[in-house]
Amino acid sequence: MQFKPESTAAGALAGLLLLLCPPLYGGQVKVYQYTQQNGVVAFSDKPPADSPFKVLRYDCFACGVRSSINFNTTPLFLQHYHREILTAAEQYQLEPSLIRAVIHAESGFNPKARSKAGAQGLMQLMPDTAKELGVGNIWLPQQNIQAGSAYLASLLQQFNGDTRLALAAYNAGPGAVSRHGGVPPYAETKAYLQRVDILLRRYQQQSATL
Repeated sequence: MQFKPESTAAGALAGLLLLLCPPLYGGQVKVYQYTQQNGVVAFSDKPPADSPFKVLRYDCFACGVRSSINFNTTPLFLQHYHREILTAAEQYQLEPSLIRAVIHAESGFNPKARSKAGAQGLMQLMPDTAKELGVGNIWLPQQNIQAGSAYLASLLQQFNGDTRLALAAYNAGPGAVSRHGGVPPYAETKAYLQRVDILLRRYQQQSATL
């Protein structure tokens, strides 16, 4: 599918997102922006073969309420960024399987993932959060994992080691968790927590066999 802007780039992108991303649809959706040889900015759900492009949208892997992915059987990423994850786990006293489960849930281990809200990279950091954590390049896996792990560790500390609340805060924001006195009543957050829990148990089981 390809969409060429008739009036403005923003209008074209909005139209394409409506076509590609119906409400509550679960799954991974990428929108590619590139400039054609005639100078016209185009958007597509497929990367162009012969033009530079950038990804404008990539939905959270585990956030879609109606996702068709079976998180009990979806392939795991057991070796991806192994050194970076172990380093961050040791530095911030986190379980490596937890970091791996969050990365899987947030981006499906795609270092170029970008959400509709603007979160970026493997652990889907918001740019302002990344700046606060001293990230120089949010797209570099090592920096993204370090910063995301630091943020997750701070949430665990804020919520007294409660992993469920920390993960809810990672998804919906710590303010939402505090306002609701627990897990916010958001369908996306509830789905996210359920899926991260499944992924975490699966990664823990695999780790125990290594």
